[in-house]
Amino acid sequence: MRLILTLEYDGTPFHGWAAQPGLPTIEAAMREALGETFVSVGNLAVAGRTDSGVHALGQVASVDVEGGPPAERAVAALNPRLPDEINVLSAAEAPAGFDARHSARSRSYRYRLFTRPTPSPFEAHRSWWLPRPLDEDALAGAAAALGGEHDFKAFTPAQTRHEVFVRVVERAEWIRRGDHLDFEITADSYLRHMVRSLVGTMVEAPGAIPGLLDGRARSEAGATAPPWGLYLVSVAY
Repeated sequence: MRLILTLEYDGTPFHGWAAQPGLPTIEAAMREALGETFVSVGNLAVAGRTDSGVHALGQVASVDVEGGPPAERAVAALNPRLPDEINVLSAAEAPAGFDARHSARSRSYRYRLFTRPTPSPFEAHRSWWLPRPLDEDALAGAAAALGGEHDFKAFTPAQTRHEVFVRVVERAEWIRRGDHLDFEITADSYLRHMVRSLVGTMVEAPGAIPGLLDGRARSEAGATAPPWGLYLVSVAY
């Protein structure tokens, strides 16, 4: 049986999704819980391989399992075996041929800026505290320029395994929510550090964004925003 699992997690104590020898990762914790719940586990795939410190509100994984509880009881069986920072929201039997990564049509991320003049202990590792004034109109214009098909080479590390840098952005906007200023983006797929590099560049020089969307060098864009403000919000299939 292939399961579709929807997960949420606080990425703070983990070195990202992908398993790494000797380091705590989301994948390692999931494999351990799955192994304790089912007799056999295979083909674990994930929609977005989040980096160290990055969070998820609606991550999606697929996995082949046998010899355990039915899909409708998988949530109750898995959650007690997972760290407090990881929670399975839902589980269902997957349709034939479903793969969490390759079947995804788009992924949506949110990056949170906390703009209050003073920091908050409740925002530590949850957002990027940035109390200085920001030109929100300029940020809105930069986000609007991202829509459509562009070459995002300027927004991923220069040393990369990517060979194609063109991505299609369905939606990008900044949204003010009280003391938070959130950047939200939906795209077909992403380059490594792409969202964080976009945010860092927009914060430093929002007017530079349109001129960087044609395959410029990484050195021409701004800094990469810290990981703790980034959330994988949802995946569409």
